Amino acid sequence: MRKILIIVGPEFEDIEVLYPLYRFREEGWEVHIASYTEELVGKFGYRIKVDKLLKEVNPEEYDVLVIPGGHGPEGIRLFAKEDAVRIIRYFDENKKPILAICHGPQLLISAGIVRGRRLTSFWGIKDDLMAAGAEWIDSEVVVDRNLITARIPRDIPAWIREAMKLIK
Repeated sequence: MRKILIIVGPEFEDIEVLYPLYRFREEGWEVHIASYTEELVGKFGYRIKVDKLLKEVNPEEYDVLVIPGGHGPEGIRLFAKEDAVRIIRYFDENKKPILAICHGPQLLISAGIVRGRRLTSFWGIKDDLMAAGAEWIDSEVVVDRNLITARIPRDIPAWIREAMKLIK
């Protein structure tokens, strides 16, 4: 059974968490939500319970990492950056799939893994990614080796479709 880790912070973009959560469960995979706090509320009021605190996560136990957007990545940067960076770097160094959407690539910047990589994101962080050395592409989904990125919620079907190709 594959295990999926979703890193989530408060004020997450609800659909960017819920869609992969249920889609991967639909495939029969075990999915865990990790954060620095035990309960989270999304931008549109959806509440989710956290399975693990980020500081307790052993990334070796997981096959895929998902980083949704909204305001969550900013909160994680402020309150659990070291743990998030540790997890992201493990996934990248071991060439395991990393899915990031919207503001999720902010954590990829913090982990120092975007230089020389092609990716996309919400337009508002385009300059940040380019300043960190990424090639930003305005496309619904961009795949660069183990990194699969998308811009906004309407890009989720393409994002998950490409993830499934890479994972399967």
